Amino acid sequence: MQRKEDGYVVAVVGATGAVGREMVKVLEQRDFPVAELKLFASTRSAGEEIVFCDRSYEVEVLPTEPPEGVDIALFSAGGTLSKEIGEAWGAAGIAVIDNSSAWRMVSGIPLVVPEVNPLAAFAAFAHGGKGIIANPNCSTIQLVVALKPLADAFGIDRVVVSTYQSVSGAGQKGIEELSAQVVAMFNNRTADVNVMAHQIAFNCIPSIGSFLENGYTDEEWKLVQETRKILDLPKLRVSPTAVRVPVFSCHSESVNVQCSRKVTPKAAAAAFHQAEGLVIQDMPAEQIYPMPFPAAGSDDVYVGRIRQDPDDDCTLNFWVVADNLRKGAALNAVQIAEVLHEGPEEYA
Repeated sequence: MQRKEDGYVVAVVGATGAVGREMVKVLEQRDFPVAELKLFASTRSAGEEIVFCDRSYEVEVLPTEPPEGVDIALFSAGGTLSKEIGEAWGAAGIAVIDNSSAWRMVSGIPLVVPEVNPLAAFAAFAHGGKGIIANPNCSTIQLVVALKPLADAFGIDRVVVSTYQSVSGAGQKGIEELSAQVVAMFNNRTADVNVMAHQIAFNCIPSIGSFLENGYTDEEWKLVQETRKILDLPKLRVSPTAVRVPVFSCHSESVNVQCSRKVTPKAAAAAFHQAEGLVIQDMPAEQIYPMPFPAAGSDDVYVGRIRQDPDDDCTLNFWVVADNLRKGAALNAVQIAEVLHEGPEEYA
């Protein structure tokens, strides 16, 4: 992609969804060089208006052909649509940054977290590249941001991770369902269940996505495959459990990491401290540790409760929290666009 000092024509596909709206917000907050903004959605949402930099933009119907003049497209419209049009947009010279799962594990498509593997983004435009960069799953993003400094400093052999994922991961309908169920229960009414498999209010559901033949859900299996791809550790052992919890925003993760050599909490904290985009909140005696409520709206990944495994001096336990709509989706996509703007020389 050619660098443009005077700004880019940026398209947001799926602009009226929760992540799409957040993408527009993040573009403005981070002052990304947008010369012109185009917002696309389905016919149902066409005509809505979204404010960007104090100007109101009308949402257009997504065209059947790649729009002329667009430099960068942030896709947040589902895997089916991304598969249908993403390749054509990339072939037309548009840098496609896709938030769905459609392209993540496709050979030759880079899967990028800028704090972890920024140079991988440029493979999308190398010989034979499709011009598509995949944005990882929200729970994977925060996990690999925390794993990267440990992998670099101590090596990692095995990861056991349990996620506590907010309802915003199921979209706006998930947020509305939790709200409605809480109101219903406080008014002694039956809580309607439409989005989740079970009532989520005052409950935890150890099932996100569809179950696979191996007993894991596809959400859990994304953690295995995507972590290996992003860290370039194809044999890394990852054992995941994904749980939906009655929290509106931010995903939390309990992580157990077996390193390749001895590691102490102090040494791990020093490695975390040097990592980009990672904030340590680890003063348990003062009740300071990452939590989803105060992390909402933040761009950082928070880590705390760093402690030695009681039986293995090569293994640590810690707790990770991040806003799944921002770092887990919209922010990471915009950061990828920033990487493309800055060029590979900045990361060599």
